[in-house]
Amino acid sequence: MTLVADVAPVPVRAEALRAEALRGFAPWAGFAVLLTVAVLLGGSADRWQGGWAETRSELHDALLIVLPLAAAAGCWQGGRERRRRTEELWGTAVRGPLARFLVSALPVGLWAAGGYLVAAGGAMVATWAYARGDQPYVGLLAADAVTLVGGAVAGQVVGRLVPWRLAAPVLAMAGFVVLGVVGSARSGSGRLLDPAFSVGVGTVPVGWQPGAMAVWTGGLAAAAVLAYAARRRYTALLPLAAATAAGVLLVQTGDGLWQPNPAGRGQVCDTSTTPQVCVNARYRGLLPQVTAALSGVTGRLDGVRNLPVRFEDRPGSPRRGEAELPMLTPMGWSFVRGRLTNPERYAWEAVMALQNRADCAKAPDARVSRADDAVENYLAPSPAQTTFDELAAEGDKADRAELAQRRAARARLAAMGADERRTWLSAYFATARDCDAKGVPAL
Repeated sequence: MTLVADVAPVPVRAEALRAEALRGFAPWAGFAVLLTVAVLLGGSADRWQGGWAETRSELHDALLIVLPLAAAAGCWQGGRERRRRTEELWGTAVRGPLARFLVSALPVGLWAAGGYLVAAGGAMVATWAYARGDQPYVGLLAADAVTLVGGAVAGQVVGRLVPWRLAAPVLAMAGFVVLGVVGSARSGSGRLLDPAFSVGVGTVPVGWQPGAMAVWTGGLAAAAVLAYAARRRYTALLPLAAATAAGVLLVQTGDGLWQPNPAGRGQVCDTSTTPQVCVNARYRGLLPQVTAALSGVTGRLDGVRNLPVRFEDRPGSPRRGEAELPMLTPMGWSFVRGRLTNPERYAWEAVMALQNRADCAKAPDARVSRADDAVENYLAPSPAQTTFDELAAEGDKADRAELAQRRAARARLAAMGADERRTWLSAYFATARDCDAKGVPAL
């Protein structure tokens, strides 16, 4: 009988943990996190589906919502015995307070992290079907999962200490406000310690940042648990010291925690066209679509001189002899789920990049404007060109006269022979980025 009494507590603990994990409140907490992330991602699918960095950023940004949710779930679980009026009964249990606490708290945290990871896995599968290059970014997912466990466990400490039924929703709202305010700061050390700090699509963390963030958040949660429930409360100093060291490392590194994504520095190019067509290496699989969308423009420019060497797609301004490729990002506009949404408009935007006079102090005069309009109409007319012409035709006498002259210039350029048009376009593109109208050939 003595032997049975000695070993009995072990299966009791396992059975209690299993009951909490499978039949208690914890599965509902995990389902709530899963549903919340799914709703957040589903409502913004056009912005991330098909891009690995975009998917990572959307998943990480969801932490702003689900971390306070996990903390509130832990807080609600922490007040369970008080609501049931069984606190005194649990105080007579054989198991120590730390063991009782962990049996109640860990399932909620693990289910919350599990719900988040299941949602993340679904998002990765959804992106894989439309990805046009790059690779998955999973470094932040593990740190986010640890943060969710820590948030739920720390929330349970609050639930044990605060005898108020509204503690859970108030904790969720307060957590959301604090994370949002700290994360939105442009400077200061607080944002560096914010586990929900928004991650830009074009950046990646240094290799040790997710681990340091996990130690920071997990260490603080562990310190809170040990200070509350451990028999030797001084043991809380160990995880607190680890969290402090990680926090100091994060703060001292500053903005160096995030670096430009190396994958975004390179390009892949189609050199068979004039100008050449290059897309960012992160979307290398999109090059055939972009080349096809611009084929009407590049085909009409075959043999024309004084053109940029290529359409480039790198961060920053184009170099000398290059034109900026129309934007593919942010996703959700011209680029959705691995496809160009409007190739005709994309081609028109490329022509606008070739004609760039945005740096001129004043608008070009009427003769230059008509030449620009004729070239635009010949290479890739605006999808709204017909609408603009109809509005001008319904305008006053000056509008109708200007429209007539524009149409005449378009007709003259279209009626030129191939060699004559190439010569004229070569002279035109020699001045396409100039603000001085004197050199622009007449039509």
